[in-house]
Amino acid sequence: MPNVVRKVTVGRPTDVAARIKRYPMNRFITLAAGVAAMTAAASGCGSSGTTASATPTASTNAPTTAAGSAAPSRSVATVKTASSPFGQILVDGSGRTLYLFKADTGTTSTCNGSCTQNWPPQTTTGAPDSSGVTASLVGTTTRSDSSTQVTYNGHPLYYFFKDTKPGETNGQGVNAFGASWYVVGPSGDAITSPASASASPSAGSTGGGGY
Repeated sequence: MPNVVRKVTVGRPTDVAARIKRYPMNRFITLAAGVAAMTAAASGCGSSGTTASATPTASTNAPTTAAGSAAPSRSVATVKTASSPFGQILVDGSGRTLYLFKADTGTTSTCNGSCTQNWPPQTTTGAPDSSGVTASLVGTTTRSDSSTQVTYNGHPLYYFFKDTKPGETNGQGVNAFGASWYVVGPSGDAITSPASASASPSAGSTGGGGY
């Protein structure tokens, strides 16, 4: 039998070395760096989205009034006596002068609205405390706004807006909102007599002057 010679065709190189030769190493490094950058960017976007959806912290600012100042707190009121140019008069626990309004009918206050801006009522959150006065004369009345006002001998008690510190009696004898305002003696009656010449006048007292 004749010898048969088979021709074997060798294909193109397919090993790793050939591929590396065709694609230089610097192209692989560049491609790898690009993939890493894309991965980091995707991770950053995910983190940013999570932060943006975080629940905001609640505000801890205290509520304020319409004028921007903190709302005043109420407490149990005190009625006591103190010396003045008019003798012993009623004051609150801080020594601020208390007044009665001649227009009031019994324990019912007739000072409302704009009147209370000049003559704020002495209010309380419970039974008032007392010192140096007749405790049985101390009482309360319910105002039109449902707040509780302190009374003494049946008279609703008030402050005067121009009395800015203890001892002042700038509201004594003032005629406003339809009637006169007077300091109150321990007996529960209005003191209408002039200031004693021998007594030291309170700071800033106008002795019955107007607004």
